[in-house]
Amino acid sequence: MICSIRKWELSDAKDLAFALSNKKIQDNLRDGLPYPYTEQDGAAFISSMLSSDENETFAFAITVDGKAVGSIGVFRQANIHRQTAELGYCLAEGYWGKGIMTEAVKQTCEYVFRESDIIRIYAEPFAYNTASCKVLEKAGFQYEGTLRKNAVKNGKIIDMKMYSLIRD
Repeated sequence: MICSIRKWELSDAKDLAFALSNKKIQDNLRDGLPYPYTEQDGAAFISSMLSSDENETFAFAITVDGKAVGSIGVFRQANIHRQTAELGYCLAEGYWGKGIMTEAVKQTCEYVFRESDIIRIYAEPFAYNTASCKVLEKAGFQYEGTLRKNAVKNGKIIDMKMYSLIRD
């Protein structure tokens, strides 16, 4: 196994801050993260994940050799979408292109399907983020379509792609 997922620990805050204080990573995430991302920001995020409802938020550190190198989470939606959840993730740049994220996505989705009543996990990467799209495809997600002009990132109107994985 090239990586593993585990519950966050407050001691991961420094590693998380290192990973997220990278413009290349933040350019592929939703807005709202501080830049630079500090160890205090990481500790606050980890605390919020640890205190969240474990049936609503499935949040993990992605680890390689025991070190947190990324973040992955599945977040239950509400109302008629209560058995649907959104997947989000990021990985420190030094670990890109090694199959780590694909493995982490597989492990996380297997966990969520096994431990909850979620029947559909979806992800909406920016259309220009071809690496993220490949991760999802390699992890078994199906491309469902392009959400045209679906977001504004860094002052540009951009498309997003919709991928989903359905419980067997």
